[in-house]
Amino acid sequence: MTNHGTVVVPGTTQGAQWVDDVLLAGPATDICFRLPEPVDRAELRRLVRDRQSELRDAGFRAGGAAALRLPPSLAFVTHLLAVWRSGGQAILLDHRLTDYEVRRAIERLVPQVVVSPERPVRSGLRTFVEVHTDVASYSGHPAGTAHAVVQLSSGSTGPSKVIGRTAEDLVEEVLRYTRIDGVPVRGERLILLPSMVHVLGLVGGLLYGLHAGVELVPPARLTGDAIVQAIAAGTSPATVLGVPFHIGLLASVQEPPKLPQFKRMTTGGELVPAAVSQSFEDKYGVPLGNMYGMTEVGVIGTDLYGEHRPAIRPAPGIEVRAVDGELHVQRPESPYLGLSDPARWSDGWLRTRDAGLVDPDTGLVSIKGRLDSQVSVGGLKVDLTEVEYTLGTLRGVEAAVVVFDGAITAYLQLNRPREAAHLEAELAQLLASYKRPRTLRILAQLPRTTTGKLVRDVTVLRKATP
Repeated sequence: MTNHGTVVVPGTTQGAQWVDDVLLAGPATDICFRLPEPVDRAELRRLVRDRQSELRDAGFRAGGAAALRLPPSLAFVTHLLAVWRSGGQAILLDHRLTDYEVRRAIERLVPQVVVSPERPVRSGLRTFVEVHTDVASYSGHPAGTAHAVVQLSSGSTGPSKVIGRTAEDLVEEVLRYTRIDGVPVRGERLILLPSMVHVLGLVGGLLYGLHAGVELVPPARLTGDAIVQAIAAGTSPATVLGVPFHIGLLASVQEPPKLPQFKRMTTGGELVPAAVSQSFEDKYGVPLGNMYGMTEVGVIGTDLYGEHRPAIRPAPGIEVRAVDGELHVQRPESPYLGLSDPARWSDGWLRTRDAGLVDPDTGLVSIKGRLDSQVSVGGLKVDLTEVEYTLGTLRGVEAAVVVFDGAITAYLQLNRPREAAHLEAELAQLLASYKRPRTLRILAQLPRTTTGKLVRDVTVLRKATP
């Protein structure tokens, strides 16, 4: 393996070399993407060079920042690599954000250029689209920091935070994936479901896949049948990468065909109830692996064989500790740009805001849910994560969000008709009275973030309630 210890951050004369060394190196005939037509490494390199010329003509220079507001597409991939290869910073803006949200982000981060679709994109259920881009000059300012990528957190529990990661940090994470047992390897396929704007799809999918020589295969549509078709379309081993929402899509396939090439599914983003895991494994006969991470860090721990569920083992090179019931991850510097809570990072440790334990004998990490999920009811402590988990075991409950807004309230999404009174009666057999929700609200669809996480913001949930 190439020694990447001399990787230089963008803005210096050598800042672009890591793209060629880590992401674009390899045989010219390697298939990088199947869309469904194959895109080999030689074609990808040519497209990236073309994008560099377009960016340069629009005024983009080394040390500058480019905001990418593009849907999952070859245009997104090639512009991203072109920005980095030019020694610049990429600001990733989810294409599903409103114009107002995008305008606020751009005004705050001041890119040199903004890359967006030439015309509105109606992607529907497509996971990868063809898009013609418009590169608009915005400012002549250099990037405010030397980070290679700037992302917004998912915003599942409140306003998004602005997070920066250096080229060195990204390379370290890519190489970390190569040391995790159970990830796809050269000659295999990765059925890519999460958005590449966010960390799981970006590093765990795109960057790792390019580095490791893994063929990236977005399904034609974001449906269970289309995911199955993508797995069945080749003979090489296939891993599905997604979030718990995608497990539901595969579970919706009534009678999936035999899929001997299906190696495993790996999910990140949220804890998966044991009943959901067991149901998936019974239907497809493959392991459902779990991955725990943060936008600020990337992958923190994994359990790709489902051996330790719900615990995970820290990823190579990652150190995790528990302090007063909260998980901390060792990081050399704060990942936050601009105003942020100074208590989130100090003395080399990042507070995850997740409750958890670290087993002193095995090193396994148990994640108990968000730290702010613990509330007091009549002087008694209630963990809302436990309530959510228990609701998820009830027949007909597809997803649940439990919040505290003066009282415990549960928002449910069902996959079959159920009366609230019947659900409450079943719950009474499983939870003490002080833990049970005062109100059950049944929604046709629970709100989710752009990464597929369930939204826990009380205001958003109230607005979504009929």
